[in-house]
Amino acid sequence: MSKIYVVGIDDSEHCYRAAELAVSMAGSADVSIHIIHVLEWSPYSFLTPEELEERHKRRGEELERANSAIVAPMIEKLGGEKTKITGEVRYGGIAETISKYSNEVSADLIFVARTGESQLATRLFGSVPSTLVQTAKVPVIVVP
Repeated sequence: MSKIYVVGIDDSEHCYRAAELAVSMAGSADVSIHIIHVLEWSPYSFLTPEELEERHKRRGEELERANSAIVAPMIEKLGGEKTKITGEVRYGGIAETISKYSNEVSADLIFVARTGESQLATRLFGSVPSTLVQTAKVPVIVVP
């Protein structure tokens, strides 16, 4: 039975370590790795219809740019010779979107990196890894 690992990434070196761990744990087993990068999005409801139209146009450009600048290079850097690696970019709250995506693809594990956020920022706003650990329906591996 094949397994699916989801790796949440941003453009940091920390995330590459998380993705590398996912690939090494996949080994030669029948595992596919899904890389996901989430762009935060907020639907400003007070914008005019013209402003919303322009914003949606920029949204498409941002998705393309994130895919070509972050996701595609990560997949290339990992060199999925033994393991099938795919990538996707989505908009939304980061932890919620990764969790939802993991449910959609029936993931077995989620990999994320712990970044060097300050303790104060983490206490005030929480962190993606801690939110995923508390809310995800599958195990979460947090890579330092």
